[in-house]
Amino acid sequence: MIKTGFKSFNYLTTILLIFYFLFSGCASLKKSLNNDLNTQIFQNSLHGLVISDGKTKKLVYNHHGDTYFTPASNVKIFTFYTGLCLLPKHIPSLRYTVTKDTVYVEGTGNPTWLHPFFKDSTAIRWLKQQSNIALYPNNFEGRRYGPGWAWEDYDTSFSPEISPIPLYGNVVSIYKMDSLKISPVYFEDKVTLRDTTISRNEFSNDFYVKPELDSVQIPFRTSTQLTQNLLEGLLGKKIVLTSQFPAKEKKTLYGMETDSIYKRMLFESDNFLAEQLLITASSTLSDTLSIERAIAHMFENDLSDLENKPRWVDGSGLSRYNLFTPKSMVHVLQKLYDEVPEERLFKLFPMWDVSGTVETGKNPDTDPFIFAKSGSLGNNYNLSGYLKTKSGKLLIFSFMNNHFKTPASEVRQQIFLTLKKLYDRY
Repeated sequence: MIKTGFKSFNYLTTILLIFYFLFSGCASLKKSLNNDLNTQIFQNSLHGLVISDGKTKKLVYNHHGDTYFTPASNVKIFTFYTGLCLLPKHIPSLRYTVTKDTVYVEGTGNPTWLHPFFKDSTAIRWLKQQSNIALYPNNFEGRRYGPGWAWEDYDTSFSPEISPIPLYGNVVSIYKMDSLKISPVYFEDKVTLRDTTISRNEFSNDFYVKPELDSVQIPFRTSTQLTQNLLEGLLGKKIVLTSQFPAKEKKTLYGMETDSIYKRMLFESDNFLAEQLLITASSTLSDTLSIERAIAHMFENDLSDLENKPRWVDGSGLSRYNLFTPKSMVHVLQKLYDEVPEERLFKLFPMWDVSGTVETGKNPDTDPFIFAKSGSLGNNYNLSGYLKTKSGKLLIFSFMNNHFKTPASEVRQQIFLTLKKLYDRY
C-alpha cells in the first residue's frame, strides 16, 4: 500500500509539474508578447495581434483582435480565398455563343490576355479561328477604379484601370534600347521622351518617358473603342460591337491555370491581378461582371461564419475604405489551411523576413519559417499568414499596425523580432 501510494504520489506530482511548466511557459510567452506591443516603436498608434494554433485551432494570443484596421494588401488573402472558392483550375477566358455564321463573345475579366508577365494568347488564337465576331462590351457593372482609390495615381504602374476584357495588363510597356520598344505597338506614336513629373495625360493616351529611364509600365485609359481597335489589330480582321447578346446558352473558353495567377498576385502584391480575379470570380455567378456581387456572394456563403464582418470594397486593398479585424484574417487563413493541401498552399504564399517578401533564399539566422502576405499603405503595415515553429508547430497569425509615424522598416523589424520569438519558444 505504501509503495502504491508513493507511486501515485510521484505520478500526480509529475502531472502537476508538467502543467505548471506548460502554464508558466504560456504565461511567460504572453507577457513577452505584451511587452513587444508596448515598445516605443508602437507608441501613439494602433496595433493588433492574433495568434492561433493551426492544428488545434486553439487561440494562443489576442490583442485587439476584434478591432477594425485598414488592411491594405492583406485584402488579397480574401481575394485569394474567393478565387479558390469560385474559380476552376483553369481561368474562364471568355464566354461565347454561335448564331448562324457569327460568334458572339463577351469578357470574363481574365487579366492574362497578353499580360506583360503571362503573355497568354489562348483567347486570341481561338478568336483568329472565327470568321465573324460580334463583341458584347456591356456586361461589366463597375468603374475603371475601385471605391476610395487615389485617382491621382492614374499614371502609376500599381494602379491600372479595371475592365471586362483587359489586354496587355491594361498598361503600355516601354523599354529603351537602341530605340524605344513599345507594347502594344498601337501606342508607338503616342509616346514622347520628356523630363516631366507625369507619365500620361489624365484623360488621354499620351505618354511621357524620362530620357534616363530604361523601362517603365504606364496604365492606359481603357474604353470600348480601344478594346475593339486593339483586338482588330491582333486578329487582323474587323469585329463588330453589339448591344445585345443572343438569348442562347453560353459556352466558356478557358485559359491558363489559376494557381499561376494567385502566386503572382500574392508574391508581387499585384493590384491589377487581384481586382480582375474578383471580376472573373463573379463571372461564375451571373452574366454580369461585378466585384460587389462576388463579395456579397462570399459573405452570404463561404464567409457567412465570420465573427467580425469586414467592410470589403475591392480586391487589392488599394482603398482605405476597407476595414478588417485580425480575427477575420486568421479565420480565413485557417479556412485556407483546412481546405488546401499544405504543399500547395505554401508554394502560393510568399516567404517573408525582415526585409519583406522574398521568393527564395534564407534568413541568416535560420531557415525561412514565415509564409505570409504583407500589406502597406502610408503609415500602415500589416502581415498575416503562417509561422512554422522550431518545435514543428504551425501557427496562424495576423499582425496589423495602423497610423504609425515611425519608419515602416522599424515596424517590420519589430514584427520580425516578435515572430522570431514565437518560432523559438512555442
